[in-house]
Amino acid sequence: MGLPMSDPSAWATAMNNLGMAPMGMTGQPLLPDFDPALGMMTGIPPINPMMPGLGIVPPPIPPDMPAVKEIIHCKSCTLFPPNPHLPPPATRERPPGCKTVFVGGLPENGTEQIIMEVFEQCGEVIAIRKSKKNFCHIRFAEEFMVDKALYLSGYRIRLGSSTDKKDTGRLHVDFAQARDDLYEWECKQRMLAREERHRRRLAEERFRPPSPPPVVHYSDHECSVVAEKLKDDTKFLEAIQTLLTWIERGEVNRRTANNFYSMIQSANSHIRRLVNEKAAHEKEMEEAKEKFKLALSGILVQFEQIVAVYHSASKQKAWDHFTKAQRKNISVWCKQAEEIRNIHNDELMGIRREEEMEMSDEEIEDPSEMKETEESVLVSQVEALKEENDSLRWQLDAYRNEVELLKQEQGKASRDEDTTKEQQMKLLQQALQGMQKHLLKVQEEYKKREAELEKVKEDKLKIETLLENLKEQVCALHVFLVQSLGFVVLTFVVFLSPGIISTFLHVHPFGASIEYICSYLQRLDSKICTAEVEVLMTRLQNTFRQELSGVGASLEKRWKFCGFDGLKMT
Repeated sequence: MGLPMSDPSAWATAMNNLGMAPMGMTGQPLLPDFDPALGMMTGIPPINPMMPGLGIVPPPIPPDMPAVKEIIHCKSCTLFPPNPHLPPPATRERPPGCKTVFVGGLPENGTEQIIMEVFEQCGEVIAIRKSKKNFCHIRFAEEFMVDKALYLSGYRIRLGSSTDKKDTGRLHVDFAQARDDLYEWECKQRMLAREERHRRRLAEERFRPPSPPPVVHYSDHECSVVAEKLKDDTKFLEAIQTLLTWIERGEVNRRTANNFYSMIQSANSHIRRLVNEKAAHEKEMEEAKEKFKLALSGILVQFEQIVAVYHSASKQKAWDHFTKAQRKNISVWCKQAEEIRNIHNDELMGIRREEEMEMSDEEIEDPSEMKETEESVLVSQVEALKEENDSLRWQLDAYRNEVELLKQEQGKASRDEDTTKEQQMKLLQQALQGMQKHLLKVQEEYKKREAELEKVKEDKLKIETLLENLKEQVCALHVFLVQSLGFVVLTFVVFLSPGIISTFLHVHPFGASIEYICSYLQRLDSKICTAEVEVLMTRLQNTFRQELSGVGASLEKRWKFCGFDGLKMT
């Protein structure tokens, strides 16, 4: 054999590959766990996966290690492996869904039974198409069986023990294109695509929001339910949507017009609730603003105290007692506190400026506009009363029509129904009396509102006359101001006269800075100097007064006009 008997495992492996039970020189079995039914030893991993009785995929082989193929024994033939040092046989590109292989190099005396015996070890064979020449096509049941068949590519086949050329051949196994394989593969792909679309549709329906419930059809019962919901704040949105759908469907006719009008009137009354709710929210917002401003001012006061502590610690009598590191920390803390204090101060000043602007806008507003707003409110109230009066009239007409119908039915009905109809008549008469009383009250309120409206119009005319008088007085004051300050024209240029400055400051009641005044005068004459204007205004102390505004870093000097203060005192 060429193998020393000192290596019993190698001897057993060689005899196992030949399909014989491994025996020693004395006739005793070398390995007691040999299973002759499998043709190999139990407990040892299979060396040849294509042996009879095995239908497994060959184990993965490392790329740096050449694959060692073994002899395969069949009933009618024997397969001898190729040289392991030769390159692997070339194959074509694998078609999609390939289940068919091309087998070439068959012996001339090979039959379909021999081919079936060799390749049925790879899996279930569906069909064999053998040619008169030495090749055939084999179609398997599954795709992975093709890989097992390719494992046999390169093997030399010998029928029985004959060495005749007609009984030998070298197998060449390769992928083959078949229309049946392609059709099955396309059907499978379409099935997978349908399943994927179905899963995607289910996922989309799972995350899709539910559709709103359908709107019910109009009926007297549903109309009464919707009318009650319109009076409830929590169910108003649902009821108003139902009302809108009914109107768009065309449910309004002569019979249902009164019902729809009452529902529309309920929707109109909801506006008052919304306005009151908005006013409550605005009040809450104003209270929150006030709380924020108070809290911010308190924080600013505390920052001022902390900065004062830092400044007092920086004085000579306390500063000398601190170490160098402590002085450095105190100076850094002082700078940080001042920066934060300035930021909060600017924020608070911005809030105050916004409030001043709002106050100034309210002061500038013409009182006639306020009267106009009141007048518009009264007009809207009068229109609302008119609409209510019309609705009451329509309801009275409806009740009258019902009374007439009841009268007509009363003459036709039997005597037993007379009592019930009389009760209905009494109820309707009482309702009519109540409606008439309410109508009289509405008419009285309407007259009162008209009288108030006439009074408002008269007040508006008086205010307009007062405004015209005030405008004439302001013009006279301007003329007087220019005439009283005209004596300065002899010493200064005309564009630098105090009259122009006083007129400018009179337009700005809250004062203006010297740079702002000079920028205005320099438009008239570019040679004007800021220092000269400031000296002139300091000399005229009875006409101009300097004031300081702001806190800390936002401190600002403003000039104001005080020429009329003496006149006011007199």
